[in-house]
Amino acid sequence: MPRGTVNASWRKPVGMLAILALILVWVVIVASFSAWIAALPGVVQLLLYVVLGVVWIAPLKPMLRWMETGVWRD
Repeated sequence: MPRGTVNASWRKPVGMLAILALILVWVVIVASFSAWIAALPGVVQLLLYVVLGVVWIAPLKPMLRWMETGVWRD
């Protein structure tokens, strides 16, 4: 293969669709608990939404690694 050519991979589009699906599922899960969360004090709501807003990022590292290398783990 000549230098500078790019070999397209099917993993990137599939990975992007999986990431979008992950975000959609996470939003639906969190939104389904919104009535329960609304009953909590404001500070607890803030902390809970911050934690829930960060937790969905955890599965992204292996997903991005798979998209680039085809391997889930190091």
